[in-house]
Amino acid sequence: MYERWGKRALDIVGATLLLALLAPLMGVVALAVLVILGRPVLFRQRRAGRGGAPFVLLKFRSMREGPGPDAARLGCFGRALRASALDELPQLVNVLSGEMSLVGPRPLPLDYLPLYGARQRQRLRVRPGLAGLAQAAGRNALSWEARLELDARYAARQSLAGDLGILLRSLGVVLAGRGAAASRPFTGNGPGANHNSWLI
Repeated sequence: MYERWGKRALDIVGATLLLALLAPLMGVVALAVLVILGRPVLFRQRRAGRGGAPFVLLKFRSMREGPGPDAARLGCFGRALRASALDELPQLVNVLSGEMSLVGPRPLPLDYLPLYGARQRQRLRVRPGLAGLAQAAGRNALSWEARLELDARYAARQSLAGDLGILLRSLGVVLAGRGAAASRPFTGNGPGANHNSWLI
């Protein structure tokens, strides 16, 4: 019952309240991005949603445009924005639209879809979320293998108490600055994959 009705109700009420409460902060972040990085203020990218269906994910932009590696284009401001998770706040709009949930596996690029093993594909059974078991356990401090396994476990069982616990634990991880380092791309773990590629 919770998975069918209660979870969506929590998403709508929670995202609406958070957008109202955080609107001033989001305005400050948007202005900082505009001044430091210029336009566009928002970063848009197609990600895999429930069932692998594509949707456009919203984030505050954290990297300068132009050539060069991501680390060089990120800069101090971008690293601070990502470490604080403030860049993720526009995804509350994705939650309201039904493309995402407050709690669920983090939405990953469409290019990753063919790389999932059978167990890892279970993460696609639910809407992606702002926070998930992997974020509550340490974000990018975990290997890809560990993160995707936690996503599969979450997809198998959801509850109101579990979702509220994940939100609180994820907030604690963000405030403590754990797992804020950038993650290397996922390279797959299907048949014949090189297990040495599980890097953070």
